[in-house]
Amino acid sequence: MPHTSFTNEQKQQLLDLAYTAIKSRFDPRTALKPIEESWMTPLRATFVTLKINGVLRGCIGSINPVRSLLEDIWHNAQAAAFQDPRFPPLSENEIEKISIELSVLSEVQVLSVATETELLQVIRPGVDGLIIEDGHRKATFLPAVWEQLPDAQQFLNQLRLKAGMPDGYWSETLQCSIYQAEKID
Repeated sequence: MPHTSFTNEQKQQLLDLAYTAIKSRFDPRTALKPIEESWMTPLRATFVTLKINGVLRGCIGSINPVRSLLEDIWHNAQAAAFQDPRFPPLSENEIEKISIELSVLSEVQVLSVATETELLQVIRPGVDGLIIEDGHRKATFLPAVWEQLPDAQQFLNQLRLKAGMPDGYWSETLQCSIYQAEKID
């Protein structure tokens, strides 16, 4: 799937969509979803990140495209606001305080790497999101996480912790994949 670049007007429509999805939980007048335009119909994977005063308040997303762009943003916006297990559900008085960041993901590419050193040579800081999985343990960091963790080794170490893997963990069954994302904020 080619990487899509959205116009400024489309980006604003997507941000408005996420905001409406969240607000609809408190205001039934906003409960009707907007009409899906043709550029919103392709299956896309997205993440919705919510922050208040620059501090994470929720982040939920999809790695694989299973819904239209419109449906995925609507679903993930509500999930980030009300179902992120790290936070209590967003309260109505927090709605005006949130900033919304969307990440529209490219297709996931499985990497053929046999060692941690190879992985660190392949991933591109600031460009690639990374997925690691082994058995039931799986985690991802969006490309935007490079802003907080600019060193590739530190990025990988923190991702392993997120996945519940021990420090320095590597195995023959560890699967690594990358993707890119168009950030909209």
